Amino acid sequence: MEVRNEGVWRMVMVLCVAASAVGVSCSKFDELVQPSWATDHLIYEGELLKLKLDNSSGAGFASKSKYLYGKVTAELKLVEGDSAGTVTAFYMSSDGASHNEFDFEFLGNRTGEPYLVQTNLYISGVGNREQRMDLWFDPTADFHAYSILWNPRQVVFLVDDTPIRVFSNQEHRGIVFPRDQPMGVYSSIWNADDWATEGGRVKTDWSHAPFVATFRGLRIDGCEWGPTATGPAEVQRCSASAWGKEGRYWWKEKAMEALSVHQSHQLIWARANHLVYDYCSDPGRFATQPPECGKK
Repeated sequence: MEVRNEGVWRMVMVLCVAASAVGVSCSKFDELVQPSWATDHLIYEGELLKLKLDNSSGAGFASKSKYLYGKVTAELKLVEGDSAGTVTAFYMSSDGASHNEFDFEFLGNRTGEPYLVQTNLYISGVGNREQRMDLWFDPTADFHAYSILWNPRQVVFLVDDTPIRVFSNQEHRGIVFPRDQPMGVYSSIWNADDWATEGGRVKTDWSHAPFVATFRGLRIDGCEWGPTATGPAEVQRCSASAWGKEGRYWWKEKAMEALSVHQSHQLIWARANHLVYDYCSDPGRFATQPPECGKK
């Protein structure tokens, strides 16, 4: 699953989506995403897009298109200083009660204490698959890349191209895998001081507001769901095709179906040194281990 340099990486202030086999289309933030709530708390500042949280509101944005398989990457700098009680999210989600969702949730903390990164997956409307990690750098000091890769074989969460979590397709064991619902790309910031920091014991200190998360870039490589196409036809196109209007579907190639040896070593290192919570190892919540946690 070595990530190739197919397509073109975004320039600093733009978002790029592969547009054809011979080129790409690059757009300003507001040409690819739109505010999903609190427009006045979405701030364009030169090359940057900022989401602001104060005691009146948080903010969020959503992609204008949905995608079935691909890779999305946000280049993001998290809230500086005392961010306790706040959550910044970057995620993919489909619609409806039986939706699929892949979450990065960045849990704020008191000044000097580390951020925790919570990942989660909802499949057919069922979540409760949380894992939490600390990071090997200060995510408030500079921009870092947070990615979600999704293809018919696996969902991979990556930080600066280091995999930190893999959810593999285990349909051969009767475990449902997200494969037929197109997903949008979203981000938001909100107050979650009832649970986000030390289980809700540390509350948001509004004297430090506004809390600001800053985006420098966003890249989406994916099979764009046709807004007027029928579901089965689009599932077939995005699942079976090697090429499409977006270019070559490199995220579905054989090399992307599993981690490379190097990436497997990275994953082992990240989890051995930075994993602080895994739902698979929580008998207090699950008397019987969830089936996807067992031997592959």
